[in-house]
Amino acid sequence: MVVAASVCSWRPNLAPQLSQNLKRFRVYSSLPPISFSSTRERTLSLIHNSGVIACLRANSAELAFEAASAALRAGISVLEIVMSTPGVFQVLQQLVKDHPTVALGVGTVLNAEDAINAKRAGAKFLMSPATVMGIMDVVLDGEVLYIPGAMTPTEILSAYDAGAKIIKVYPVSALGGTQYISALKKPFAHISMVASQGIMIDSVGDYISCGASSVVLSDAIFNKEAMAQKNFNEIYQLACLANLQGQEAVERKRNYIPN
Repeated sequence: MVVAASVCSWRPNLAPQLSQNLKRFRVYSSLPPISFSSTRERTLSLIHNSGVIACLRANSAELAFEAASAALRAGISVLEIVMSTPGVFQVLQQLVKDHPTVALGVGTVLNAEDAINAKRAGAKFLMSPATVMGIMDVVLDGEVLYIPGAMTPTEILSAYDAGAKIIKVYPVSALGGTQYISALKKPFAHISMVASQGIMIDSVGDYISCGASSVVLSDAIFNKEAMAQKNFNEIYQLACLANLQGQEAVERKRNYIPN
């Protein structure tokens, strides 16, 4: 991943003081361009290839922008901003403009109205803790990937039958972690799953090897203390490690030859 940086200002219509000392970072991929039938398929491919979805929640738009920029500089290629973040759509619009090649989305989307607004802001994917059928209708055009949440085998199969291309298993740590993913993949080997909730960076490889296509990392990258102190260098370092762990895990899985 080759990264270039240039100074710019914060353009969304937020408070004037937020525009000071912000930087724009553009991430360029060294991978050759790939042709896909839709934006949704490209987003799905990025998720499968990266192994990690960075999940950001912040208490201000400025903090969200800076933290997201740090993670993207570190090579994170799939990132979601949680709906509760102030100015979430404005932050998303600016990040989409600055980083057109990565998959940026919105998380904890619970209704069709928020899904429509996220789509208008440029979200390439939407994620929910449960399956919201109204959101399924919003993404029928194939441009935005919807990742519904599910907990039980019945919920997972129902979401897949409803058209989901990939499903978030949530809350995975409370359900047994890697063992739960491994058990689910036995009957549902054909269903792509994202493991979400309480996952640490050093567990990424275990989840991928047990069958997860990707994992959601929240506090593991956007450490609460680092966020409170605006320590974006620490966030950068954590994101670098997460990105490396995800890519290595995906590569090991691809090269695995069963006995």
